[in-house]
Amino acid sequence: MKFDDYRIAPEIKHNLAQLGFKRPTDIQYKSITPILRGEDVLAIAQTGTGKTAAFAIPVLHLIHDAKKSSRADAIRCIVMVPTRELAIQITEVFQKIGQGTKVKAFSLFGGVEQDPQILKLEKGIDVLVATPGRMFDLISQGHLKLNHVEVLILDEADHMLDLGFIKDIQDVIRFIPRKHQTLFFSATINETIKKLAYSLVHNAIRIQISPNDKVSKNINHAVMHVEMDDKRFFLERLVNEHPESKILVFVRTKVRAERVKAAMERVGIKSETLHGDKEQTDRLQVLNQFRKGEAKLLIATDVSARGIDIANVDYVVNYDLPDVPENYVHRVGRTGRGTQKGNAISFCSTEEKPILAEIEAYLTRPVQVLELDQLDYSATIDFSKDTTSSDLKSLLKEAEKFEEMKRKKSKGKK
Repeated sequence: MKFDDYRIAPEIKHNLAQLGFKRPTDIQYKSITPILRGEDVLAIAQTGTGKTAAFAIPVLHLIHDAKKSSRADAIRCIVMVPTRELAIQITEVFQKIGQGTKVKAFSLFGGVEQDPQILKLEKGIDVLVATPGRMFDLISQGHLKLNHVEVLILDEADHMLDLGFIKDIQDVIRFIPRKHQTLFFSATINETIKKLAYSLVHNAIRIQISPNDKVSKNINHAVMHVEMDDKRFFLERLVNEHPESKILVFVRTKVRAERVKAAMERVGIKSETLHGDKEQTDRLQVLNQFRKGEAKLLIATDVSARGIDIANVDYVVNYDLPDVPENYVHRVGRTGRGTQKGNAISFCSTEEKPILAEIEAYLTRPVQVLELDQLDYSATIDFSKDTTSSDLKSLLKEAEKFEEMKRKKSKGKK
């Protein structure tokens, strides 16, 4: 089936063709028709399978069609998302697919001044893509009214639960009409998500795209056994061997992100970081630079980069293995999007082997190992431009000796 075969607005069909979308993905094929019929949908699908367009296409058509006979400007659809970056990304999808229609989409999130957002809301919008915090702030201040909402969409629901947004998800029901359509989208499902979903949807169409391999077939993913203090040398090597590639690196913490960036700077490699300590404007600027290819190496934490759709990421690097096995799938899913091919490499130190075992248990299969002989391993370190010592224990011993010498001199003076 082609998009031309659907009974959707010609403007939407034209935009999809301009974007190069001819046929729906599996999740889109199974979601669009029931959403157009007004049914509730509970959809579970891998990251990178086109979930955003699966709900954006039919919702755009429904609102556009309704506005032909009604000129009233009111929020008809809310999309609740876990992060600011995802809010902006989904809004862009609505705007691109909905260009030329009567539908206006807007993203609402914290970390920026609220006055410009209030002005935008006053002018009238149809689709609100929002993070819970700022949305409830403006509701309590009386600037945001949801009494005309017809469609509630929860996207990245599993991630929203991870971030503790379950009460916010339940609370939004109090502000919207009792009769509404609910679309629940998640990359993974467990008992908690299932319980929440069934408390929100009514006689829902359940869609689950779950191939045997939780990682997309478009992604070639493997692990290298690299000790913690040596990881920077192997990242340096990967970047130097693929100078034109766009590389997304995942680390465990924001402090770690800045340390890896500093290590890359020492060897003349430019990189950018993406984490929660950055101002919103800086985060958006970094993402835009990476999207455009102006920055080739982006070092990010899970919270900042989960769900972000960046075209043509050639390599994902798990510099640190994720503590939660499901996050392995989300991370590697940043490459190999849609029909593109991608590569993912994980650096596993000795102390991370139990985490790797948990990931493999979750995947129900072992991750391919990239074997390194001792000569190749040593050469990677020897040929690094980083001349600083990689032996942390030696550095600590030197520091202890230095402190001991200071104490002896101090006693001598007394």
